[in-house]
Amino acid sequence: MLEERIYKDYITALKSKEKAKVEFLSFIRAELKNRAIFLKKEKLEDSQVIEILKKQKKKLSELKDSLANKGPRQDILEKLNYEISLLEGYLPSPLSKEEVVEIVEAVIKELGASSLRDMGKVMGAVLKKAGGRAEPKDIAPIVKEKLTNLS
Repeated sequence: MLEERIYKDYITALKSKEKAKVEFLSFIRAELKNRAIFLKKEKLEDSQVIEILKKQKKKLSELKDSLANKGPRQDILEKLNYEISLLEGYLPSPLSKEEVVEIVEAVIKELGASSLRDMGKVMGAVLKKAGGRAEPKDIAPIVKEKLTNLS
């Protein structure tokens, strides 16, 4: 579904001659195709596409941060900002802290977790329920706090 949306946007950009968008979506499509070949699948699942898009966004953000400190290359920074905004259009909106707390509390109840020893199980279940809409680094402190309060 998400892969199809990227393809449709690519075709639309081709027809409207949006060079920067065509180049970037072509690159993303190639990344997706390479991953599908590696996994020996014809089509990737949306969760796999999201994972690839997140990795690409992280790379672009890190590159942007490193370039911002090196000097006045405004043209490159603008291109990176454009590419990041394109990627964000395909990524699901992240969960708020309150939503993550609700999921964590529900999972702790569901699993009957009672101590920090259960953190791995809880983290796995929360990440699965969050469906790629929350980062492990954002979830871990909440899980730790909730499990510590239970002990």
